[in-house]
Amino acid sequence: MPIQYRKQHSFGPLKFNVTQNGFSSWSIKLGRWSWNSRTKEQRYDLPGPFTWRSRRGRANS
Repeated sequence: MPIQYRKQHSFGPLKFNVTQNGFSSWSIKLGRWSWNSRTKEQRYDLPGPFTWRSRRGRANS
């Protein structure tokens, strides 16, 4: 099992993700809503263990 490097830097609602290959993606989280730049995915945290998600430009799955 190879060792992988992952690090997340937070600056308020912005989060920057870095891997061993360099900058990976950034995301923003405002309250229960979040968006990721790599996947173009929106998420909304629902009560309990549930989450709603939506992807732009792709079929929902």
